[in-house]
Amino acid sequence: MGCLLWLILFALCWPLALVFLFLYPLVWLILLPFSLFGWTVGFILEFIWAVVTLPLRILRMFWPY
Repeated sequence: MGCLLWLILFALCWPLALVFLFLYPLVWLILLPFSLFGWTVGFILEFIWAVVTLPLRILRMFWPY
């Protein structure tokens, strides 16, 4: 009985597994530009933050506590 259930599960699931095997790279390629855009925006905001806080960092190096 248990072997029959495994065979039914295999018969039902392997087409779905193949579909996901082929769809996953396509979805990744479609979403790749959004990921690159997110990285770019993050790097730009980090650079702006570094430029804005640079004078304070320089003052901290020479300012006695």
